[in-house]
Amino acid sequence: MSKFKIITDSCIDLPEKLATDLDLVVIPLSVIVDGKNYHNYLDEREITFKEFYQMLREHKETSTSQINPEKYIEVMEPLIKDGYDILLIAFSSALSGTYQSSLIAKEDLLEKYPTSNICVVDSTCASMGQGLLLTYAANLKKQGMTLDELTKWVENNKSKMCHLFTVGDLNHLRRGGRLSYGKAFLGTLLKIKPLLHVDMAGRLVQTGAVRGRRQAFNKMIERMIETIENPEEQLIYISHGDCIEDVLYIKDRIVEELKVKDVIFNYVGPVIGSHSGIDTVAIFYFGNDRTAVYNK
Repeated sequence: MSKFKIITDSCIDLPEKLATDLDLVVIPLSVIVDGKNYHNYLDEREITFKEFYQMLREHKETSTSQINPEKYIEVMEPLIKDGYDILLIAFSSALSGTYQSSLIAKEDLLEKYPTSNICVVDSTCASMGQGLLLTYAANLKKQGMTLDELTKWVENNKSKMCHLFTVGDLNHLRRGGRLSYGKAFLGTLLKIKPLLHVDMAGRLVQTGAVRGRRQAFNKMIERMIETIENPEEQLIYISHGDCIEDVLYIKDRIVEELKVKDVIFNYVGPVIGSHSGIDTVAIFYFGNDRTAVYNK
């Protein structure tokens, strides 16, 4: 059986220690704040998450940069030379060009190393939804799954990864082109909170709205209870835009309602946080319906 490495990107938003324990090779995307470039390393070596969200509070201009093919080649080629095959699981192609860059890198490397096995998967996931998919994949690798078996498992199960989230500031969605100026203004005035998810194609989609932030959390939890599969066997991940009190409320509600294996939370990293903004909260789990159509 050939040895292989799992490669992904920093949009997994996992705690650095967990990613290390899972033996993941994590390539950072970048965030640009007021013209200065920072790599989104999980260990926060170039910018801490607290620093980043303080910059957002100060209304500093941010943008993001994807991984280019050259960076993928720089990381993968030494592994191939050391005899490793590769499973690369990328940030949703509907949200970034990173996946397309990985395909270009794969093609270039296979021309040079035609006997290598390089499998590339579009996760169609984001933040700790991608991170949860990678967690399961890494653990299945440790249990002895082959590269081809694991690639098939990821392709067959990525559509079960549910993402439910809400944001604190509608203007971040407006700047990203996901909400009109009028809707953002009116929603802010009326304290309307959007209910969003990542759809089957990996796109951010609004599926509802409620008055008040706590009501948004409760709706997300209700939807999770309706759609989660075998909760007692599940890890639940929660990511947040620097609002730990809200996370603790949601965690307590989940533990109260469901006998889940564990609940792990972490920041939404600077790359995704640049678009989702301060006070974003997202819940991730395996479920039987990723469409996230909320009951009235």
